[in-house]
Amino acid sequence: MGIKLNTEYLKNFVSDAELKAMAPAVAKAHQDLHQKTGLGHDFLGWVDLPSKTPDALITELTVLAKDVASHSEAIISIGIGGSYLGIRSTLEFLGGGRLPVYYAGHNMATADMVRILELIQQKNVTVVVISKSGTTTEPAVAFRIIDQAMQKKYSGAELKKRIICVTDAKKGALRQIADKAGYRSYIIPDDVGGRFSVLTPVGLVPLALAGVDIKAFVDGARAGEKEYASTDLSKNICYQYAAIRNVLYRKGKVIEMMASFYPNVQYVAEWWKQLYGESEGKGGQGIFPASTILSTDLHSMGQMMQDGIRNMFETFIMIDKVADQVFIPSQTEDTDKFNCVAGKDLDWVNKQAYKATADAHYEGGVPNMVITLDQADAFHLGQLYYFFEKGVGVSGYILGVNPFDQPGVEAYKTKMFALLGKK
Repeated sequence: MGIKLNTEYLKNFVSDAELKAMAPAVAKAHQDLHQKTGLGHDFLGWVDLPSKTPDALITELTVLAKDVASHSEAIISIGIGGSYLGIRSTLEFLGGGRLPVYYAGHNMATADMVRILELIQQKNVTVVVISKSGTTTEPAVAFRIIDQAMQKKYSGAELKKRIICVTDAKKGALRQIADKAGYRSYIIPDDVGGRFSVLTPVGLVPLALAGVDIKAFVDGARAGEKEYASTDLSKNICYQYAAIRNVLYRKGKVIEMMASFYPNVQYVAEWWKQLYGESEGKGGQGIFPASTILSTDLHSMGQMMQDGIRNMFETFIMIDKVADQVFIPSQTEDTDKFNCVAGKDLDWVNKQAYKATADAHYEGGVPNMVITLDQADAFHLGQLYYFFEKGVGVSGYILGVNPFDQPGVEAYKTKMFALLGKK
């Protein structure tokens, strides 16, 4: 089991000498991460989080999930950014869980909220509200509305068991609400920022309630923590990825297109876009993260990728072994001339589409690499999350920015609070 990095289509774009020249910067970034000597060192709790996650927490959440499943038909998860994307990307990647999860607090669209309120009226639900401060506009407003609806439907002990808060240990508006109302709560670590929080209770609580195997999920991250600990650039594919990105960036490749031939990767790419965009886009710098799902987008964005401005590179996410097989039938008349693939598994054809695309884009001037997961399960996704988290920490330090703050996000919040009349 594991993850592989193929750099075949980087030839003539990134040389061995250029990659080797990045080794000192990579080693310095590694030191800053592990010794907490770099920018944003107060938010490095994610580095050794997998190995420090207590098995007792996993067991507790697994037991809680069984209890919730006995009295609930659905989960409502309230959160935005890192308190939303990691949860959704995991469930979309895995094809869902035992209980359906509905999302609120990631936008302020009236139509979406109406559907959530109708859900509360029609089904027995459990609500998980996720916010460190409890004062971020979107989830705070959503929780006000949903909390009121839950209080109208349930009361007393029945209400208390159906609302779970994931928030700060001691301070913040949501902590005050949880303590006053007696809602069950779980703690967001002080030293883990939102976009790195999917492996904390931020992700583990709703994922466990949905029915995800969170033990396998955390074990995958633990495997990543161990595997990507080497400072040897030739052996650490996570560090290779970070170094390659910076070599290409210095050559004018300012857009990274994450592409996959597997639709279940779509929200993983959304999670990745937040992680890399919010971490690196500072001071007029940073690689712009974008994504496509193929082969659908080959008939739209494919033209731009093949013949457009040459300021981008691609990172493909592929899956080696898929769970199911569908074989293509033969036809007597062979009208469409596709008997050439009769008897072949559909995933084999999908992988040929990848190879053709990677080769064509490379010849068209788009360097690309591929990250391949052995299979699409909770273990490998946990490992992939850690791969990207450590990769952006190293890449951001090489770039010379603080990968762990988000001053640009705070700018819009300040203006919104002023427009709303909020103190």
